[in-house]
Amino acid sequence: MAHDDAAVVKMADLFYPEPATWGLRGDPYVWAALREHLSGKDIPTSLDEVVALLHSAFGELVGLDLVTEPASSVYREQYAHGGMSGGRVDLDAWRQRLFPLLTERARMLLVA
Repeated sequence: MAHDDAAVVKMADLFYPEPATWGLRGDPYVWAALREHLSGKDIPTSLDEVVALLHSAFGELVGLDLVTEPASSVYREQYAHGGMSGGRVDLDAWRQRLFPLLTERARMLLVA
């Protein structure tokens, strides 16, 4: 039983390695904030729960619902660390690449 406890996967494990490309300059900071925010949480047992947890955390950290927000990007001061697009979060990149990447990583862990 102790062996099973040691094998518990944390949500933060989904965030390694980082993607090779981002949408806008704020995206890596959102990625890091999500990883930190979810670092102590065990990965749920179903993919739907993982996705719900990711979306909930994103909503808390970025201040919007990624599913219902129509904008393609938003500015968030806390993720502004310089550059022309500093603080801009590419919502389309999160919808089309980053969340699917995290979801696929979770799926692979859950079937393993």
